[in-house]
Amino acid sequence: MIGWFIPSFLDSFLGSMETGKMVEEIAATLPDNVLEVIFSYLDLHDLRNCSLVCKNWYRFLNDENNDVWRLHCIRKLAEEALKSDLLSSVPTYKAKLRAFYHAWNPNDCSRNVYIKPNGFTLHRNPVAQSTDAARGKIGFRHGRHAWEVIWEGPLGTVAVIGIATKEAPLQCHGYVALLGSDDQSWGWNLVDNHLLHNGDSQGNYPLLNNAPKYQVGERIRVILDCDDNTLSFEKNYEFLGVAFRGLPDKRLYPSVSAVYGNTEVSMVYLGPPLDG
Repeated sequence: MIGWFIPSFLDSFLGSMETGKMVEEIAATLPDNVLEVIFSYLDLHDLRNCSLVCKNWYRFLNDENNDVWRLHCIRKLAEEALKSDLLSSVPTYKAKLRAFYHAWNPNDCSRNVYIKPNGFTLHRNPVAQSTDAARGKIGFRHGRHAWEVIWEGPLGTVAVIGIATKEAPLQCHGYVALLGSDDQSWGWNLVDNHLLHNGDSQGNYPLLNNAPKYQVGERIRVILDCDDNTLSFEKNYEFLGVAFRGLPDKRLYPSVSAVYGNTEVSMVYLGPPLDG
């Protein structure tokens, strides 16, 4: 019975918010245990609107580890993902949920790639003479964004991480650096430490003498600054420097391209990068 009543009550309540001060005063007096029950029935769009109703609701929803966000995590995320170390960099329930909505897009990847049930890891099928790519669900055009990429299988001859527009191809014949092969993508080949864009090598990266090669399982942090139009990387919490400058004013998506059969790559969105 309560499951029917609460959405009906909320529809009436949220629909009458224009009535002003009295509604706001009522909202401000609802105790946390009541808010918890009410908010557990709402989708994320409605929760965002609720956080703007009054200070009390904003305070409650701003607690990223409360039971509302925990319940949404349990409903959306696979138990495997919640219990694994994969999401260790996003410790709160709300942050885990945000990472899920930014993860690999199962509808925007090569036909030779599928997204595993955990929602965060792509698997490349062992298809000969093919290079295959994937993009994240959400692209960015404003602000600063960071995400981690973990290559959890062999790299093969080419393994590229970076960004791409929607126009960049997701599959091609042969074993090539697909990400960075045109003017719609920018990538770092972890195999030979070369930066790639428009089909050309943009030089070695990072600019270190005898820079160490990527080791399978290491977390690479990708930092996209849409305000400064730059792309940078971190490895083992060490900032490696700006890789690309002068990025276009276009929506840019987290991307990878791979050639090795049965290799797997995970991506976890972190949110705005922490300076320093």
